[in-house]
Formats: sequence, structure tokens, C-alpha cells
Amino acid sequence: MNKLKLFIILLVILGVGSGIVIKLKSKKEKGEVTKEIVLAAGFIRTIISTTGTVLPKNRLEIKPPVNGRIESILVKEGEKVKKGQTLAWMSSTERAALLDAAQGQGEEQLKYWQETYKPIPLLAPIDAEVIVATVQPGQTVTSADAVVVLSDQLIVRAQVDETDIGKVKLGQDAVVSLDAYPEASIKSVVGHIYYESETVNNVTIYKVDVIPQEASPYFRSGMNATIDFIIQSKDNVLLIPLEAVQKDKDEVYCFVKPKNGGEPVKTQLKLGISDDKNSEVASGVSLSDTVIVKAKKYSLPKSSAGSNPFMPGRR
Repeated sequence: MNKLKLFIILLVILGVGSGIVIKLKSKKEKGEVTKEIVLAAGFIRTIISTTGTVLPKNRLEIKPPVNGRIESILVKEGEKVKKGQTLAWMSSTERAALLDAAQGQGEEQLKYWQETYKPIPLLAPIDAEVIVATVQPGQTVTSADAVVVLSDQLIVRAQVDETDIGKVKLGQDAVVSLDAYPEASIKSVVGHIYYESETVNNVTIYKVDVIPQEASPYFRSGMNATIDFIIQSKDNVLLIPLEAVQKDKDEVYCFVKPKNGGEPVKTQLKLGISDDKNSEVASGVSLSDTVIVKAKKYSLPKSSAGSNPFMPGRR
């Protein structure tokens, strides 16, 4: 009996000891990793990001006054036109029939009817850009067909969530990035905020017209775009990475490395505006201070062959 008790006590001691070893090993493997970051000044801004589509501000379809045939198209897509400029010439149905008949009677008869029965010009009513010109000479058209489509200006129509629309103002700066040209940042401004909402995928949104400050050669009607509305922006301010900032209830702080060495010092912070990476520092630290970023180090557990209870062990 005494031998049995002694054996049980030894097993308990071994179990406790192995538990201590495992805990110490775990603490060592899952320790903290620190890195040092020297604070510097820079540019920061807060934004509201959303999506939109490139559209004509005013889309104007040029339709013929009567049914007939297109004789010639004088413009092409992407071309700038002036008010009163002739875009195309067309013949009414009657003139087209007369010209076709005269063509069989010789060049003199054809020229006579061309001079006697003048073609109809299609004129540009505004200064604009041609965005559609697909009708070809000789094509029959009706008064309901658009021969040429004009746009006075291409804009971006953004969809803004109702929770963000209160932060968007007329004249506010914005930056447009086209999906087709992501490297091009186009400076723009808010031109119009629509009053009536729409529901898209069960989300209430408001349309906002964003107008480029300069004509962009990249714009094409129908392109998808990302719009960043700039809420606040500051330049040459002291920045601290968000990963170095810690919060405990109402206290905001970081750990600063002393210039003469020693343990990092917990320092309270007062922050300003933030983006997704950095925050403006109003007080607490200074330029060229070194802050400590602490992160937990995680490692995968080591496994040996046959240790998985669901896998067959090796003999």
C-alpha cells in the first residue's frame, strides 16, 4: 500500500512539473515583439470614400427634324464643337428619292437637283463634346433617331450613404480615381447634392455630382470611379502611427523610448484628426521622439508524426 501511495505522489509531481515547463515554454514562444518608430511631420487628411460613374452633365441628342437619309457626318467622337457648327447633312425622304432618280439620268440632272433641293444641316445648339457619332452616311433615319449625341461636360455621379451625406458640402474638394486609370488622381469639387434619396441594395443613398477642376483626357462616359471626399486635411503636422497608440477607457497613451536609454515611458497623448494609418499629435510627444510598438508574437504549435488523434500513428 505504501508503494502505491508513493507511486501516485510521484505521478502528481511529474504532472505539475511538466505543466510548469509547458507554461514557461508557452510564455517564451508567445512573447512580445517590439519595434521602434521615430516620429516625423507629414500630411494627413480624413476622407469619405465611395463609388460613382462618369456621366454627361447635360446629355443632348441631336435628332433630325424629318425622316430621311444621312448624307454626311462632319464630326467624330471626342471632338469639341461650337454652338451653330454643322454636325451632319441629311436629305429628307423626298429629296433622297429625287436624287436617286436623277442619278440615273446623268451627272447634269443630279447636280441640278442637288442645287435646287438643298440638304438639311444638323447644327450644334451648344458648345460641347461629341460622345456618340455612330450613324453612317447613307443610313436611313427617322425623327426619333439620335444622329449625334453631345455632352457639355463629363462629370462623376457619386452614391453617398445617408450616414455620410451630412459631411458632404457644396464646393468641397474631392479626388476621383478611375478604375481604368487607377494611377491618375483627378482633382474635383462637389457641384450638386441631390435632395431626393434612392434605395440601392436596401441602403439609402444620395447622388452627388462631382465636377473635375480641369478637363481630363481619361474620362469616358460610363466609366466606374472611386471618389474620396476630403473632410479635413493638414500639412506639416506631427504624425504617430495608429499601431503605436493605445487606449484604456478615456486615456490615450503610447510608450516613448528615453533619449538616454532605459525602459520605455508611458506618455499620455492628445490626438487630432486620423486616417487609416496615422493620427495627428496635438500634445504629448515631440518631433524625433522614438515610440515603441508592442505586438504579440504568435507561433504555430510544433507537431510530431502521429500526434494527431484523428491520424493513424506510425509504428
